[in-house]
Amino acid sequence: MEDALIVVTVFGGIALVFKVIADAIIRSKLINKDLVDEKVKYLFSQYANVQPVTNVKWGLVLVGLGLALLVKQFAPFYVTDESTIGLMFLFAGVAFLIYYFVAKDRIRQNQS
Repeated sequence: MEDALIVVTVFGGIALVFKVIADAIIRSKLINKDLVDEKVKYLFSQYANVQPVTNVKWGLVLVGLGLALLVKQFAPFYVTDESTIGLMFLFAGVAFLIYYFVAKDRIRQNQS
């Protein structure tokens, strides 16, 4: 029963990803061909103008979480489960600090 649930969850997740991507492609084609009014263009323009620095933020956070889990994997006798959670918060916080300085430099470059 658990194996079937895992398979359904994995394939359902893959199908959901394909659906979201297909919907985004259709929306962008409709907007590019001017088949929608200005209100819809305004609603979707906020997603088109996402700053690349935002992606850097989440990439840094995920790398930090992965590093915490990697420390747990390589030092299982020294790191308990509770300290792994602490390491995850610590590395995620460090990632947010790194992002702050990267974003601050990017803002300075755009202003000058």
